[in-house]
Amino acid sequence: MSLPDGYSFGFANPWFLLALLMIPLLAWLKGRLGSTPAVVFSSTGALQRIGRAVRSRSGQFLATLFYGGLALLVIAWARPQAGRSYTHTEASGIDIMIALDVSGSMLLEDYKIGGERASRTDAIKKVTREFIEARPNDRIGMIAFAGRPYLVSPMTLDHDWLLQNLDRVRIGLVEDGTAIGSAIASAANRLKDRQAKSKLIILLTDGDNNAGQIPPLTAAEAADALHIKIYTIGAGTDNAAPFPVLDRNHQQVRDMFGRPQYEMQQFGFDETALKQIAKITSGHYFRAADTDTLKNVYAQIDKMEKTPEKLTKYAEYRDLFPWFLSAGMGLLLLELMLSHTVWRSLP
Repeated sequence: MSLPDGYSFGFANPWFLLALLMIPLLAWLKGRLGSTPAVVFSSTGALQRIGRAVRSRSGQFLATLFYGGLALLVIAWARPQAGRSYTHTEASGIDIMIALDVSGSMLLEDYKIGGERASRTDAIKKVTREFIEARPNDRIGMIAFAGRPYLVSPMTLDHDWLLQNLDRVRIGLVEDGTAIGSAIASAANRLKDRQAKSKLIILLTDGDNNAGQIPPLTAAEAADALHIKIYTIGAGTDNAAPFPVLDRNHQQVRDMFGRPQYEMQQFGFDETALKQIAKITSGHYFRAADTDTLKNVYAQIDKMEKTPEKLTKYAEYRDLFPWFLSAGMGLLLLELMLSHTVWRSLP
């Protein structure tokens, strides 16, 4: 029996199905003990030559009907059901804009993924993906910024589409630089008309504000006036780390054997400014010096900014036990009728 799409099959009393284990035991006991003989012979050889061979299988057929009927009655007892359930989610989600720094310094390889050295960009994209996947009920948008901000994705609940756009984020799409103030202003502009109970900007950067026309603290004050909270994350270490050598076309230089070339470089950032931005908006500042710390930062933000939700479940099920009950009774009745006709056995 095939079921329509979205429907499922189950039992209201599944534990009753354990009674099916008794049927093989009953058959074994009956076969071992047998019934009380009506006629006693010293030898059954003479009886084996009486009647046609097909009659000798009648007992097995009747037993199949009997035990099959019992099995169907047990299944009916367990109340088989077919139907479907609905889950309605009412979520007062949080509106989040993620602002990712994609300036040239984000190519510095001072993070690790799976034990392998990775750039700040690769590590940040991986952990940001995990954060987005963990918040399915929130409207999330994203901007990336270097010398100026650009929109990666508007606010959306379609997180699959959002993650596809995150994968396309790379360094070099806009002029280099770190326009932190402009990034905050652009993200706040996307949130200002939203009606969510909580509006949040996650700003992740590894540099000083050296581009754009808007000072970061001024942008933070404007965001605070719009009741937008900012969590700032300072990415990377203060130590020198491998940085890819680039040519004029911003392609990584390789040696004669095709191996990528690196040089040790160090990039610092204005940690004080990031702390002030967070403080102005009643947010928090975090330092993410490695991949594990970055994951912990996102985990802390996830705990602090929980989405209240209400789940309502509906279920529609139709009992199927009458079909099994009828089939089981039918087999038992058929067995009873045949046992009193040409397939009857001696008492």
